[in-house]
Amino acid sequence: MAIAVEEISKISADLEKKSSEEVLRWALDSFGARIALASSFQCEESVLIDMMHKIKGNKFRVFTLDTGRLNEETYEVMEKIRGKYGIAIESQFPDREAVEKLEKEKGLYSFRESIENRKECCSIRKVVPLNRMLSQLDAWITGLRKAQAVTRTDTPKVEVDVPKKGFIKVNPLIDWSTEQVWDYIKKNDVPYNKLHDQGYPSIGCSPCTRSIQKGEDIRAGRWWWENPEQKECGLHAPKK
Repeated sequence: MAIAVEEISKISADLEKKSSEEVLRWALDSFGARIALASSFQCEESVLIDMMHKIKGNKFRVFTLDTGRLNEETYEVMEKIRGKYGIAIESQFPDREAVEKLEKEKGLYSFRESIENRKECCSIRKVVPLNRMLSQLDAWITGLRKAQAVTRTDTPKVEVDVPKKGFIKVNPLIDWSTEQVWDYIKKNDVPYNKLHDQGYPSIGCSPCTRSIQKGEDIRAGRWWWENPEQKECGLHAPKK
């Protein structure tokens, strides 16, 4: 389903007033098998999977970027979700030769040496696999929320994403608070990543994620050696 760019602005404006469930229903009905949820199996994606299951049963797509450096708790919740909702999870892996070359030439922790090195690692392990997956789709769904980062404050519920005519990015929880996310999880008995119970409000690769202290920003544990305005891996480009 191709949507003209001029149509997207009107669609986005209309959906901005709708609930998360209504946005999801529109997206799933509009794109069918040509849309998928990108899940890193944080609390937000657990909420979205539960919502999607209520709307479509198990007839929706979920993919994840298995970077090779995820926490064991992330794999555990993936398996719980797969079992509870009866869904397939489409794991996308980085190119083996690219990872081998990076580690041979720069070692296992080059990403801590500079922003350029960190973005190189993120590109190999996340951005390239993401783009490979998106090449099969017309739209994707994310668990982005404005409260997560300064780079996400202007993000709408529906937007044009990559330079592909009519390609859509859907962010149903963009205006949700952290409290709303956890209230939904508790009320609906939704499986979630147990790292959240250990002080991890944001979860990525194991060596790039730490727990946070009381009073710290919720993204403080991601690439904690960098400034907040630089804390994107390339999957979600900040607005210019």
